[in-house]
Amino acid sequence: MPGSGGEAAEVADSDMIDHGLRFEFDGDVERITLADPDRRNALGLERMESLTAHLRAIDTSASASVVVIDAEGPAFSAGHDLGELCGIDLESSRAVFDACVDLMTTIHVIRQPVIAAVDGVATAAGCQLVASCDLAVATSRSTFATPGVRIGLFCSTPMVPISRAVGRKRAMQMLLTGNPIDAATAAEWGLVNMVTADDGLTDAVDALVADITRWSSHTIAIGKEAFYEQIDRTEIDAYDFTRRVMSDNAVDDVAQEGIRAFLDKRAPQWPESAEG
Repeated sequence: MPGSGGEAAEVADSDMIDHGLRFEFDGDVERITLADPDRRNALGLERMESLTAHLRAIDTSASASVVVIDAEGPAFSAGHDLGELCGIDLESSRAVFDACVDLMTTIHVIRQPVIAAVDGVATAAGCQLVASCDLAVATSRSTFATPGVRIGLFCSTPMVPISRAVGRKRAMQMLLTGNPIDAATAAEWGLVNMVTADDGLTDAVDALVADITRWSSHTIAIGKEAFYEQIDRTEIDAYDFTRRVMSDNAVDDVAQEGIRAFLDKRAPQWPESAEG
């Protein structure tokens, strides 16, 4: 993916705050915090554009192996900034929702796995953000909803990743009623991977990160890209695509080192050239 400019390209190597987002790089992890609790971490246009630019910079720099998105305050994100949408014209409205789609698709196309760490309310585009992340961990007090129907603005873009995560009937229940689901239900339905105690979110996310970063980031990137390429194909087309991906993967230096290490009963030494 192309870079997003000099300023944004530096974010993977430094700590900074931009448009109510805090970026912190620590070892293998780039942590992005929605840091505007007074506005319930609303996803306004500039915030979404900033988040997208930084995700692209992280992908381009390849300095991080995993991205974690968390939030300050009682809301992970209450969704779009409704003040920004009030009185909006069509051109500006399209700019907002184009930016939203750009953000959510960027999460899928960057090489790093993206984990949502949710402690609180995730509604509308905030729920969409959780559903779009590759993995999600939530505290037991977290709730999830698509309440747009209640204000006459149906959650049409959130519908895309949510319906793919939880299935048609469950997604329609959320979308048509606007009623929230609790964290246990979100886990049962597949919207989040696991639920932790309210004080256990950091430890659970750290353990998940450790389980991912022990493996080759090169291989993880291949797998993530292939997953989203095959998931909506027919079974035959998916096999046709993935057999080519796996054939190419099998002969690269990383896989060959991993295979030899397994046969030799030793820890693999991943080639540095492939990990960049």
